[in-house]
Amino acid sequence: MPCLALALSKFSPTPSSNTLPIAPMLTSNRTTSPKSALTRNADASADFAHKLARTRALLQQAAAEFSPATQASSLGAEDVVITHLVNALQLDIPVFVLETGALHSETLALLERTQSHSRAPVRVFRPEHAAVIAFVRNEGQDAIFKSMAQRKACCDIRKMEPLSRALLGQRAWITGLRREQSNARAEVPVLDTSNAALAKFNPLADWTWGDVWHYIAENKVDYNPLHDQFFPSVGCAPCTRAVSLGEDFRAGRWWWEQETAKECGLHVKA
Repeated sequence: MPCLALALSKFSPTPSSNTLPIAPMLTSNRTTSPKSALTRNADASADFAHKLARTRALLQQAAAEFSPATQASSLGAEDVVITHLVNALQLDIPVFVLETGALHSETLALLERTQSHSRAPVRVFRPEHAAVIAFVRNEGQDAIFKSMAQRKACCDIRKMEPLSRALLGQRAWITGLRREQSNARAEVPVLDTSNAALAKFNPLADWTWGDVWHYIAENKVDYNPLHDQFFPSVGCAPCTRAVSLGEDFRAGRWWWEQETAKECGLHVKA
């Protein structure tokens, strides 16, 4: 079982955020193999063209009516689709990534490639190093497996606090939430304005997994190779595993906890 020791060893006390404005869109040179996520999953819905048109319109609305707006990216399949669309539409929407100090090496490599090619600026937010060290010192490196409270405390330090900095001063944020991902997300709206101070766009809410991969295949979008290894959901290394055929999309996240508890807090309303 992965442990926080590996995650912590990758963390270095660098500045809390940086911005790297960069150039053309990131595309993939990866060849399709019989076992790739592209081969397994790319299967567009009959109304995909309509979904794509609405997604483009939503992103344009976010840029035009809710500026400043930003995209939250975990560098999973849904998020690379949105980043590609933001770049293709040449929208003034920067991207941010929460580099928790516990991400897979594959995710970190994709982050570098995205930073080097994206037209939209890609900002990286990291947890406060002192808070990470204090948590490990006081609770232990395997604390996330001991109780849900301790796991959520880790998420608070590594994700929630950096998220608050990433969203500071923003009028809207854009996510890759889809209704198909889990029962808890089954009613995700394409635009959530329940928080008057911060709108939330979910432009892929009605896309299927097949739609996501159809777009990636058609546009040769670079994607996280963890998806080829049966990781439909990408998160921190200690908290994410591959799934088996027939398992829920998020079955590999915090798999030792109850199904209803599988959120870190980023997308849970207070």
